[in-house]
Amino acid sequence: MRKHFVIYALPAVLLLNVITGCKENEDDSTTTPDFSTSITTVLSNTTSANTTCGSATGLAKVVCLAESFKSTLDATQLSAVQLTYSKANAQRWSNLPEGLYRNRVGLDLASLDETQLAAFRDMMVAVLTLNTSNEGYDEMLGNLVADDYLNTAGGGSTYGAGNYYLAFLGIPSVTGLWELQFGGHHYTFANTYNNGTIAGVTPSFRAIEPMDAVSANNKNYQPMEQERQAFAAMLGALSSAEQTTAKLSSSFNDVLLGPGKDAQFPTTKQGLQVGSLSADKKTLVLNAIQLYTNDLDSETATAFLNKYTSELDNTYIAFAGSTAVTSENDYIRIDGPSVWIEFSYQGGIVIRGTPHPHSVWRDRTSDYGGQ
Repeated sequence: MRKHFVIYALPAVLLLNVITGCKENEDDSTTTPDFSTSITTVLSNTTSANTTCGSATGLAKVVCLAESFKSTLDATQLSAVQLTYSKANAQRWSNLPEGLYRNRVGLDLASLDETQLAAFRDMMVAVLTLNTSNEGYDEMLGNLVADDYLNTAGGGSTYGAGNYYLAFLGIPSVTGLWELQFGGHHYTFANTYNNGTIAGVTPSFRAIEPMDAVSANNKNYQPMEQERQAFAAMLGALSSAEQTTAKLSSSFNDVLLGPGKDAQFPTTKQGLQVGSLSADKKTLVLNAIQLYTNDLDSETATAFLNKYTSELDNTYIAFAGSTAVTSENDYIRIDGPSVWIEFSYQGGIVIRGTPHPHSVWRDRTSDYGGQ
């Protein structure tokens, strides 16, 4: 029987020093406690009061909602969230919690009042799919809920929804170059726009701890379970010979191309070529891919899924560990001419004794909008 975690029922009992495996950019200074379920409470109500941007569509609507959000900020907040576009700023993301990575750019959710949070929500609803359980906006919200859970379960104030940051790199517009960046521990969203079109939607990092369901605001969240099931179905459908070809000789305890690993795609593809599979098995590969692309608004999702579908026969799948995708060090990779997806089960950090997944979606040609 699966465990089920409810945020408000759990005490804070442990310290950050359980994070013995995360040494990159370690910072021993203390964090300001800012845990509050009120952030996800506000974000869970998706009814918008915005009357300014209702008639806008596509990128014009995203820009309108970005400007509406900015109009709610004071001068200090505005200077924090509105930055100049640079590749260096775009690369400032991490899967580490706040206490171990203090290099994020932008404005943290803990500093926003209810009106500002609602305006932030309106904008994110425009760039993510809505009303699909544990996907798109719901997946993002579930990630914040899970981080709040880690706060109460012993991780302390370095975890929690308040430690997630929003930044505009470049002025939001329907003509210029800019990026909408949002992220924190276990979630990174990075849409890059250039000359009025979406130029890139990656790097996109997703992870979750605990893997089991977490509840908040009268709703259950298990944001990565559908991805895990899709990978298990994809691998389980392969014949023994196909699994042998797909299996990697190395073992993995994390993704290869996480933060700080930009443009380090392997030059040689490994595993099983999807073009050699039957139609039903190709569909299972595509099912796994679209759990990433379909997080985005429908127009953007369609564009990227069409590209990856057209390249499917020249895409490779590979794995290490078991095909059930339930154990520490289970690892899956999808590597195409453009798409790169990794899913890696690693040991628990705050919740010891149970694995949790890290996953990254990159694009060989359009990471950071091709910049």
